Amino acid sequence: MASRTAVDRQLPRWSELRPLVNPRWPARDRVRRRLAHAHTIEDLRTIARRRTPRPVFDYADGAAEGEISRRRARDAYRRVVFHPRVLRDVSRIDASRTILGRDSALPLVLAPTGFTRMLQHEGETAGARAAGRAGVPYTLSTMATRSVEEIAAAAPGGRRWFQLYLWRDRAASRDLVDRARAHGYDTLVLTVDTPIPGARMRDVRNGLTIPPTLTLRTVGDMSRHPAWWFNLLTTEPLTFASLNRWDGTIAELAATMFDPGAHLDDLRRLRDAWPGTLIVKGITHPDDARLVIDAGADGIVVSNHGGRQLDRAPTPLVVLPEIADAVGDRAEVLVDGGIMSGADVIAAVALGATAALVGRAWLYGLMAAGEAGVDHALTILRDEILRTLALLGVGDCGSLGREHVSFES
Repeated sequence: MASRTAVDRQLPRWSELRPLVNPRWPARDRVRRRLAHAHTIEDLRTIARRRTPRPVFDYADGAAEGEISRRRARDAYRRVVFHPRVLRDVSRIDASRTILGRDSALPLVLAPTGFTRMLQHEGETAGARAAGRAGVPYTLSTMATRSVEEIAAAAPGGRRWFQLYLWRDRAASRDLVDRARAHGYDTLVLTVDTPIPGARMRDVRNGLTIPPTLTLRTVGDMSRHPAWWFNLLTTEPLTFASLNRWDGTIAELAATMFDPGAHLDDLRRLRDAWPGTLIVKGITHPDDARLVIDAGADGIVVSNHGGRQLDRAPTPLVVLPEIADAVGDRAEVLVDGGIMSGADVIAAVALGATAALVGRAWLYGLMAAGEAGVDHALTILRDEILRTLALLGVGDCGSLGREHVSFES
């Protein structure tokens, strides 16, 4: 049997240990401590889920019916294969992008989200301010809990878009459009995939109302999420751009407001009334893309509403190349749905999008840590975008093309 070699041992000297000793004291600020553990958007989602009452978290996180479209959207990005090139000079990376005629620091837009102050009391204001600091557009929803005037005042230097649903009450729609124009919103985003509300079963099962109703169940939830409830009950009551108060469910509100009779002539009339940039959100078919561009749209968003309307609708990333080919250079093509990383954004741009709209990603940051959380989400996305470009061997977004991506079979 072979003998083991003896190992000489000695106690280390302090001079040898000192370079290895680097205590990291936890940050005094609780928000900073919380965000120190969030390295990805998925990490922010985990924190958000822990800090937010389940019905409220599910409102942001969930989708329609069996949530098949939501899963397919994420699966599409998981199937993306990048094709990097080597020995390219990537010492300087330019992630900026011209989106609808104006510069953006990233190929990224914060998507419109409804009832946002229900998710966290800073709401849309946090999103608009964070977007302004990051140098990307922010989109205010028709169903927002802050008015167009409040967001214009809160983020005067940022680029602001306004998202519009065609209501049964056309006069109310026109009033919102006029107010957005008067307060410097340069782009109108008409959402067209909501003739009726989708069946969002998490909301149905949770019995979610606007504002959340105090029941025995919700009172019990206070003990698990005291900070959320304290903020809800001690800040100003939830109000909406569209109405002063609603005591029913989200689905009942949407059914009351949305107009199943909307048609292409409404888009033409809106084009005549709106002097700024007009894009149409909710396109999943090349023929519809051509129709709305013929009617005057400057751009489209390939979108199935985050899987929150028609479950099993086409997956935006999958149909994006075909729609981009159909549009050509007649209009700009944007995309949303399922985007959880900067690498996802780069994949979408390589497949033909000018930029990607992100919704849930910034909402997870908001629920995790308010405005600081949205800043953190945008920092994560920016760093991932820059890193992905560098590792692809691509120095700027304009050099991305379909040769850089494919889908795993």
